[in-house]
Amino acid sequence: MFSGFYTAASGVLMNQRALNISANNIANVKTSGYQSKRLVKTTFDEQLVRQMNGQTTGIGGGSTISVAEREMTTHRQGALVDTGKNFDMAISGDGLFVIQGEDRQYLTRNGHFTKDEDGYLVLKGIGRVMGDGGPIQVEEGGFRVGENGIIYDNEDGELEQIQIMVPDNYDNLAFYDNGTYGAENGVVLTQVYPEVYQGKLEESGVNLNSEMTRAMEVQRAFQSCSRALTIVDQMNQKSASEIGKL
Repeated sequence: MFSGFYTAASGVLMNQRALNISANNIANVKTSGYQSKRLVKTTFDEQLVRQMNGQTTGIGGGSTISVAEREMTTHRQGALVDTGKNFDMAISGDGLFVIQGEDRQYLTRNGHFTKDEDGYLVLKGIGRVMGDGGPIQVEEGGFRVGENGIIYDNEDGELEQIQIMVPDNYDNLAFYDNGTYGAENGVVLTQVYPEVYQGKLEESGVNLNSEMTRAMEVQRAFQSCSRALTIVDQMNQKSASEIGKL
């Protein structure tokens, strides 16, 4: 009886998390450079084996309990679209912009930048865009970005090199809001020099049709597990009341 309760409960929890991830993907379908996320699932037995000091001793038959192992981001190049806005930038190839926030540095593919009152390039709500020499400050008269990521003034004087980094393992990046990541957990960053286009943005990597279909599938699975959990609970209550009559 209890095994059925645990199986249904694990399905509710796992599908709730998967539904939250799908909802977040759908909400970010218009976020420049956003990469869709997926929930990687495993069984309770496999998860338990991993946590037993590296021992791989058998612990019984197959498990009917599913658990969420981790979230995974699908890192793919999105389509580049013209915006005609000077502050918009897009990376063609591998790499992430570096943004200096109030308490940490962020990494992102979102190049929808603006300029603050001090003349620094910023990703709104996150922080200042970083170059090799620190936060990038642009002149009032305008600027242009070369394909190599170097920012020039109107007289072709070199102002700054945009800092673009690649992590040694994308799966180890920490997730934050608005398509940003953090290089915690010992992630090693390497500077790269891909093509950077001014006046363009990278579209979100979310396929809305596929995501809506996936969200409906997960919601149906969630409802099924919820109904099963209710039935098991009712059976437990009935068993307890019948035993009490004996």
